[in-house]
Amino acid sequence: MKEKVVVGMSGGVDSSVAALLLKQEGYEVLGVTMRHFDGMEEVEADARSVAQTLGISWQAVDFREAFQKEVVDYFTGEYLQGRTPNPCVMCNRAIKWQALLEYAGTQGADRVATGHYARLVRLENGRISVANAVSASKDQTYALYRLTQEQLSHTLMPVGEFPKDEVRRMAMEAGLPVAHKRDSQEICFIPDHDYAAFIRQRLGGKEACGALQPGNFVTREGNILGRHEGIIHYTVGQRKGLHLSMGHPVFVTQIRPEKNEVVIGEGEELFTTRFFCDRINLMGADRLEGERRMTGKIRYAHRGAPCTVRMAGEDLLECVFDEPVRAVTPGQSAVFYEDGHIFGGGVIL
Repeated sequence: MKEKVVVGMSGGVDSSVAALLLKQEGYEVLGVTMRHFDGMEEVEADARSVAQTLGISWQAVDFREAFQKEVVDYFTGEYLQGRTPNPCVMCNRAIKWQALLEYAGTQGADRVATGHYARLVRLENGRISVANAVSASKDQTYALYRLTQEQLSHTLMPVGEFPKDEVRRMAMEAGLPVAHKRDSQEICFIPDHDYAAFIRQRLGGKEACGALQPGNFVTREGNILGRHEGIIHYTVGQRKGLHLSMGHPVFVTQIRPEKNEVVIGEGEELFTTRFFCDRINLMGADRLEGERRMTGKIRYAHRGAPCTVRMAGEDLLECVFDEPVRAVTPGQSAVFYEDGHIFGGGVIL
């Protein structure tokens, strides 16, 4: 029997197959379902059933307090400041890795594993990076760029070596009860996608908060076009739900929280080549020196494009794309790749 490993089990097919693969490799596997919020009974039931099928130990562990602080408070705070956050990015570093690693230590385990579609590589400089998964369509590296070297050194990602259809095939052959379960597509704690309603409820009716108050739709020059419902309802690049009669499609091009204004413009105004990031986390090196050519992704679904990056301050990175990219959105993450692995990333200003 190899060492003990804690597998974060979400009740889905990917994390279930991660547990299956590790058991087959001879690890002592402990499945842990992280209770992030109320109403996870179905998730826990699925994970428990998989563990029973595999013949491994399983626990549901309460991480609600940490999740509220590290993920939900962050998510709410970003929207209140007119930014569009990446809660999964923050959850991965603070909860699915750090909190789970700390818990694993209490259970006599030195490693954690997840069902993410990504691979770990050790670079020539000795650092560990996250590399693209074999299954390009399912690649989840973007959401993992904030992981630390310490976290990565205690991590296993077994499903990153397989395409999705192979993962499902393995689940079916092993008789796992979640083999045909659909993939989750939404933010886990807001299944109905109504972010604004969630934020209003979370603030407990604090309607005095400026971000919840109606304000003006304006042009870039400040000319008033109409009234908006509160800046938490909008994101850069948005076209639907504006309820403006302009005679042609218009888009949100900027949010000005200090004035409670949502700027409306034409589609071409959404394109830019240059932007800045802060809250930098480097994975491929301990520092970024000079200018480096990279492939940059400005959102999860972005395919990536050639760019040049450099440090413009102590915690300030400048990115210049070769060709204009659409809707660079404050609060989203920009992730930069070299040779198929993550070099680093940051939060778009």
